[in-house]
Amino acid sequence: MPRPGAGARTVPVEATDAAVEHLLAADPVLGALVKAYGPLDSEQRRRGRPAEAYGALLRSIVGQQLSTTAARTIYERLIGRYGGQTPAPQEILATDPEELRGVGLSRAKAGYLRSLAEHVVGGELELERLTELEDDEVITQLTAVKGLGPWTAHMFLIFHLSRPDVLPVGDLGVRRAVELAYNLEGLPSVAELERIAEPWRPYRSLASLYLWRSLDNEPG
Repeated sequence: MPRPGAGARTVPVEATDAAVEHLLAADPVLGALVKAYGPLDSEQRRRGRPAEAYGALLRSIVGQQLSTTAARTIYERLIGRYGGQTPAPQEILATDPEELRGVGLSRAKAGYLRSLAEHVVGGELELERLTELEDDEVITQLTAVKGLGPWTAHMFLIFHLSRPDVLPVGDLGVRRAVELAYNLEGLPSVAELERIAEPWRPYRSLASLYLWRSLDNEPG
C-alpha cells in the first residue's frame, strides 16, 4: 500500500480556523499534535481539481503497492506511450493489455485500468457528478471499479474532492499514529479508531493530516 497521497504534490484539505479550533477543543491528545505542528501551509491547503478525477484515479491504480519512485517511473512510461498526456478511457480500451504491461504494469493493474475505462465510457462512473454526490455514494461508485477499494476511495475523497470529514480507517499510517499518540498497546481496530475519532467530526480529514504529519509521513 502506498503512503497517503503518493504521487500528489499537495494536501487539498482546508485547514480553516474553525476546523483547527474545533480539533484543539474537541480532543486534548489530537490538540497537542495540532499545537506541535501548527497550521498547515498554503501548499498543503490547496484544493483538488475535480476536472482531473479520471487522471487521479488512473494514477492511483498505477501506484498501488509501489514506492513513490517506482510509481512515478511507470506512470511516466504509461503517459509517454500517449504523447505525454493522460490516456483517455477510449485510448486505454483501444490498447492491447500486453502493451500496457510493457510499460511495467502487472497483468492485474492493466485489467484495473481497463475496468476504470469501461466504467467511465459505460456511464457507471459519472466523473462529472462526483462533486455532487455524498461521500458514501462516491465510495460506492469508485469501489465498483476493479482495483479501487475503500482505501483508494478515502484517499480520493480527502486529496481530490477535499471532503472535510473522511476517516481512512484502513490506512496503516493513521492507525499507527493513533496507537502512538494515545499510548495504545497495538494498532486500533476499526471500531476503536472510529470511537476515538468521533470528537473530531466534522473535520476528520484534517485530523488525519495531522496524524500523518506526526509520523513525518506527509502526503505527497
